[in-house]
Amino acid sequence: GINPGRLGAGATGVPFTDTIRLEQICGLSVPGIKTYETSSVFIYDMIDRYGGPEAFYGDHYISSVSPLGFTVTGRNGRQVNYNYYDSRKLTALLMDFILDSLRTQLEFGIFRDTCFCLGSGKNYRFLSELNSKHRFFDRIVPLEHPRYIMQYRLKEKQFYTDMYVQKLKTGGQ
Repeated sequence: GINPGRLGAGATGVPFTDTIRLEQICGLSVPGIKTYETSSVFIYDMIDRYGGPEAFYGDHYISSVSPLGFTVTGRNGRQVNYNYYDSRKLTALLMDFILDSLRTQLEFGIFRDTCFCLGSGKNYRFLSELNSKHRFFDRIVPLEHPRYIMQYRLKEKQFYTDMYVQKLKTGGQ
């Protein structure tokens, strides 16, 4: 992913997981907080089609390029998510931290042949540039970001969940 969203991993610590799905699907609760994130809806529909949380998380590890989430105050005065790449200054400030975080996570022993990048635009370009310099993964396969799908391609959601599952089960083929 990009970086934790305030209503998903920013609240639960689990990427693309709001408190509703964390409790209803994973059986874990975050007392005193109730969040809903559209990306979480897509991811857990896809996980269900994959075979459920045990099967999915037994095969895959989800993380974000930046493990830190950011917000800014929107025009309406409410907090909105802010991406690590929305400001060159922020990206530059985070670069060493992002690299250290990626290296630390790779030490978990995850397979490095294929990385699925959730986000086929700026996130994919940034991760691809990092990868060309540091060779974290053999290849990176871009997937449309769940938020994009839920916001702009909702009528095609079934196509995208099927495509995710097919690519995840075949190593991106």
